[in-house]
Amino acid sequence: MDKLIVDEKGEVTISNDGATIMKLLDVVHPAAKTLVDIARSQDAEVGDGTTSVVLLAGELLKEVRGYIEDGVSPHIIIKGYRNAAQLAINKIKEIAITIERTDDIQFRDLLKKCAGTAMSSKLIHSHEDFFTDMVVNAVLKLDQEELNEKLIGVKRIPGGAMEDSLLVDGVAFKKTFSYAGFEQQPKSFKNPKILSLNIELELKAEKDNAEVRIDDVSEYQAIVDAEWTIIYSKLETIVNAGAKVVLSRLPIGDLATQYFADRDIFCAGRVPAEDLNRVVNAVGGSMQTTVSNIEDKHLGTCEYFEEKQIGGERFNIFEGCPATKTCTLILRGGAEQFIAEVERSLHDAIMIVKRCIKNNLTVAGGGATEMEISKYLRDHSRTIEGKQQLIIGAFARALEIIPRQLCDNAGFDATDMLNNLRMKHAQGALWYGVDINAESITDNYEKFVWEPALVKTNAIAAATEAACLILSVDETVRNPASEKPQGGPPMPRGGAQRSFRGRGRGIPR
Repeated sequence: MDKLIVDEKGEVTISNDGATIMKLLDVVHPAAKTLVDIARSQDAEVGDGTTSVVLLAGELLKEVRGYIEDGVSPHIIIKGYRNAAQLAINKIKEIAITIERTDDIQFRDLLKKCAGTAMSSKLIHSHEDFFTDMVVNAVLKLDQEELNEKLIGVKRIPGGAMEDSLLVDGVAFKKTFSYAGFEQQPKSFKNPKILSLNIELELKAEKDNAEVRIDDVSEYQAIVDAEWTIIYSKLETIVNAGAKVVLSRLPIGDLATQYFADRDIFCAGRVPAEDLNRVVNAVGGSMQTTVSNIEDKHLGTCEYFEEKQIGGERFNIFEGCPATKTCTLILRGGAEQFIAEVERSLHDAIMIVKRCIKNNLTVAGGGATEMEISKYLRDHSRTIEGKQQLIIGAFARALEIIPRQLCDNAGFDATDMLNNLRMKHAQGALWYGVDINAESITDNYEKFVWEPALVKTNAIAAATEAACLILSVDETVRNPASEKPQGGPPMPRGGAQRSFRGRGRGIPR
């Protein structure tokens, strides 16, 4: 289920992404803030499994609550949990299946399955086939060494259906603020030369720019003429460089806009820095902070540039870029909140595909891995004497929260399902987990419910760290004085305070 969160400004967010929900909640409790931190770290490191990590940390604490109340030392519990976490992580690495990148088609298929698993709990699950293709194409467009997901631009345009979303093989950004003369500029080019600037191309009002003292009107005219000469020489240099598309991070004024329009050149000023960086990465060339000595190597190019209407917005689109290591997802949908949730869901899927390319170890999802690790730890705990046996047993039980929660979410009988899963795993069925569609249990690896092993190992490590951190605290010290609202000067003695002199209570309650 999704959560609808309204913040103090009245802005509405609909999401079921664990990290987003935790970020938007105004958490005050100091121990609970630790859970917010682990959700954020899971989101930054892996991208998916944010809800699982919070659930797991909560369950680890719940399982040992009885032992704490019975007087077991927290240090024994922490030691047991750290041992159990290490055993669990080693076991996951041992049972994980390595996918070799020998066959590109097969590898692409694996990436699509991992992206599909990441989307299975999201709002876009019904359009899984459409979006998995889009996500895998987007990640494979990036530089395979760096895999910087920030180079995948995401633009949201309300209106249209979800299937109207498209992947631009290059860069797309929203039309920027433009001056008169813009309409006369050509809106499409084949193989244009593209110049990216970080300078202003407009006249400054004198009062903003400098104070000049003159004795004669002709001197003033000379200053104005000099300013016009400077801007015209800049524009001329740009035209002579052969650029057909001029982009700048700073404003391009009305004079420059009209000048470029007369010479069949397209220009856009005030382009956001992020978009301009992606353009430079895609078309080649480099960002210029001056117009002098512009050479061919400083200019980029692409097969096709055009400005076109998408929904209610106009977009500048660069396609067929030679140095392309970037792409843009243009998302459509009915409501703004809905498109925002689609973007968050795609971010999770993009991160998972990125992790799959970097770490080719995969495991089955749907609670299968957790059940196998739980069985392994339960068996292992019986070979240990002392309290550690109970602590590792508690860790094993805590791992069952993941399949149990999946059953509850799908409306199944969790007790029945877990009993069946325990039986299957005891018989050696390694990848048996919850099957949401068939309302039963199944071999999730054969059903292609795949996840990178990193999601599991990171979640277990982060949840254990958080649980151990909270367990290691035995007292909370607060400074009441700093929590009081800061008032004005102290009240004069006497008046209302006099009747409360006993034991120096101060201001009456």
